[in-house]
Amino acid sequence: MATRLRPLPVPLRSLSRSQRGAALAYVAAIVLFIAGGIYRPNFLLPTNIATLLLLASFVGLAAAGQTFVILIGGIDLSVPWVLNAMGVMLTTTALGQDSKAWWVVPLVLIVGLGIGAVNGLGIVFFEIPPVVMTLGMNGVMEGLVLGLTGGFTCSACNSVVPSSVQGAITGQLLPGLPNGLLLWALIAVIVGLVLALTTFGRRTYALGNNAVASYLAGVNVRRVTIAVYALGGLFAALAGVALTAYGTQATLGMGDPYLFLTIAAVVIGGASIQGGRGSYWGTVAGAIFLVVLQAVLQEFNISEAARTIASGVVILVALLLYGREAREV
Repeated sequence: MATRLRPLPVPLRSLSRSQRGAALAYVAAIVLFIAGGIYRPNFLLPTNIATLLLLASFVGLAAAGQTFVILIGGIDLSVPWVLNAMGVMLTTTALGQDSKAWWVVPLVLIVGLGIGAVNGLGIVFFEIPPVVMTLGMNGVMEGLVLGLTGGFTCSACNSVVPSSVQGAITGQLLPGLPNGLLLWALIAVIVGLVLALTTFGRRTYALGNNAVASYLAGVNVRRVTIAVYALGGLFAALAGVALTAYGTQATLGMGDPYLFLTIAAVVIGGASIQGGRGSYWGTVAGAIFLVVLQAVLQEFNISEAARTIASGVVILVALLLYGREAREV
């Protein structure tokens, strides 16, 4: 007698593909935490978990902008050096002085917003493909930073972050919880609500599903596109500020890992790389999964080369699986 395959449990069947992707990413992250705890009990200490989540927050902040961009069917390859440039701008402008922090941090965020808006303008008005426009912007920012700082020696980067900015990320208003985690939680709530409940969020999804239909329905496609890429620059700048505050100094090349990490976090979290489907809550799960994966591999004393290969294989498999689901919709 043939054996019938068991259907998915009702709660899972009732979820959309993107929701299932997000749920699976959270489950995978929990499994990794458990695996690390079995191998080394100290891995599950609250302080270690808080540190890992704080590291994940840097990916999550940068990936917030990438989430908006991917939801409209675009991509932002300028994240690494926008993040890096804003970190350098923070240290070289504030020069470690708390008296300057109150205006330097907003200035850095505004500049990041402006860089993202330029990406959007180039895509909308000059019809430059997003890959070309944002990759070109990444190169421009890299060149500017290297030129203005004197290259990879970057003596100007020796300036430290103002202590007030450091405290905003590494300090603790609540015992055991770094302030950076509270900031990320606040951003997650805001972004989640914007995408789920606002007109702008609905237009973002609509544009990703069908730009022509959105235009015919009265959506200002150009305005939404520019706004989305501006948000990409804003969140890259915010991640640069947070990461620089965590490390106390800006280092050239510190943003390089965040190109693949931000895209992977969005897609692993259940978003369609083609746009129109996903959520920031899924991106949060993807960011946590990626950081915990690296930490677990390190706990198993895997060499750096093997760790890079293993993590790359896992990430690529996840991306391929979700990409296939997106094509099946």
